[in-house]
Amino acid sequence: MTTPYQTSPPCVLRKVSEESSEAEAYCAGFELKEWWCDGLADNLIEWIIDYALKSDELSTLDHTNTYVRLKQAAVRVYTTPKYARRGEVAEIAAHAVCRKYFDTIPIAPRVNYLSASNDPIKAFDLAHVRYTETNDVELWLGEAKFYKDRVAAIKDAISSIQGHITKGFLTNEKLLLGPQISSDIPHSQKVKDLFSSEESLDTLFKNAVFPVLIAANSDATSKHTEETKSYRKQVAAEMQELWKSLGSSGLGDKIRLFLIYVPLGDKDKLSSAFHKRLKGLQIQAS
Repeated sequence: MTTPYQTSPPCVLRKVSEESSEAEAYCAGFELKEWWCDGLADNLIEWIIDYALKSDELSTLDHTNTYVRLKQAAVRVYTTPKYARRGEVAEIAAHAVCRKYFDTIPIAPRVNYLSASNDPIKAFDLAHVRYTETNDVELWLGEAKFYKDRVAAIKDAISSIQGHITKGFLTNEKLLLGPQISSDIPHSQKVKDLFSSEESLDTLFKNAVFPVLIAANSDATSKHTEETKSYRKQVAAEMQELWKSLGSSGLGDKIRLFLIYVPLGDKDKLSSAFHKRLKGLQIQAS
C-alpha cells in the first residue's frame, strides 16, 4: 500500500549513544563551536507538516500548495503567545525521531484532538504504529517532556505515564483515538481492532511500546563545542541516570518502556527560536 508516510523530512537529531533496546540519545550537534540551536529549530519547523497534517492532507501535498500546507500545520501546533512552558517542541522531536529511526507511522495526528483554547490536554503525546517483520502491528504510545531540568522532566514523565496506563484513561483514549485512525495506513483494521471496545486492554499492552522522550538542558552539551568521545560518554551518563529513574518507578514491570534523551544546550533559547519561526507562519490578515 502506498502512503504519504513512505517519505519524511531529514532529521538533524542524530544518535550519539550505543544502540539499545532500552535507551538512546539523539543530539542536534554543534556548529561553529556552539550547540546547533538554530539548526534544530529550523528542522523542527520542517517536521510540522508531517506532525500536524492528516494522511489525506499529506497525500495532496506538492510544490503547488506547500506554503498553504505549512501555514495550516503551523496554526495547529499552537497559536498562543505564552509559549515558554509549552511542550510541542519535545512532541515534534519525538515524532521526528520515531518516524526517522524506528519507521513508525502516525495513526492520528495529536493536534486533531487538541482543544481550541490552546490549553494542554491529558493524552498521549505520540500515537504511532510500527510494523514488524511478520506484519504484526506495534503501537507506540509516547510521552514527551521539554524542560530545563532533566530530573524534573523524568519525574513529570513518570507521573504522566502512571496516569495514562490506568483503566479509565486508556478506555477513554481508545474511544478518542479509535475513530480517528486513518483507513489508508497499512493494516489499518488491525490497528483499529486494538482500539475496539470489544478488545481487552491486555491486548493493547501486549502490542504496545511506550517511548519517553526527555528534551532538557544537558551539562555535557553546554560544556562542549563539538561531538567527541568525551561528550558522548557524558551524555550517556546523563541518559543512564534518567533510565535509572524510570526503572525505579516500577513502570517497566507493567509496560515496555523506551527512553529517548535529547540533550539541549539551552532549552529557553530553543523554545524562543522555534516560537519565532512558528509565528512567522501565522501571519494574520490585516
